[in-house]
Amino acid sequence: MNTKTITENRQARHEYFILESYEAGIELFGTEVKSIRSGGVNLKDSWISVDNGEMFIRGMHIAPYEKGNIFNRDPYRVRRLLMHKKEIMKLYGQVKQGGYTLIPISMYFKDSRVKVQVGLCKGKQLHDKRDSAAKRDAMREIDRAMKEKNRK
Repeated sequence: MNTKTITENRQARHEYFILESYEAGIELFGTEVKSIRSGGVNLKDSWISVDNGEMFIRGMHIAPYEKGNIFNRDPYRVRRLLMHKKEIMKLYGQVKQGGYTLIPISMYFKDSRVKVQVGLCKGKQLHDKRDSAAKRDAMREIDRAMKEKNRK
């Protein structure tokens, strides 16, 4: 299948441990899809909630389409995510009992449909963030040293 990444939520990888990820469809209007195709979407401060057995993405910003005039929707409106009922209930149970959070990790086109990668996440504490940064810096130093060694 043909997939093309639209945007990623980099802040989510910094703020949370991503335990599992799921694929969900998203309910959009035509002008929103056109705006997404032009890159006008931001997942930075968005999260996912489960209400009455349905999943909703909140806080996601989709910029108004320039040529959409009266057909444009509110950029921050709540949008429904499309998943199987069993998956939604499983995630809802884990969020309620385990203290996890549902966060959108990325948005992409799968063929012609817009999909959202939903992550079941646990929040990082400050020392976890420091450990992640230290590991990332150490790997960067190792890569530099290997690259330098291979040049000679």
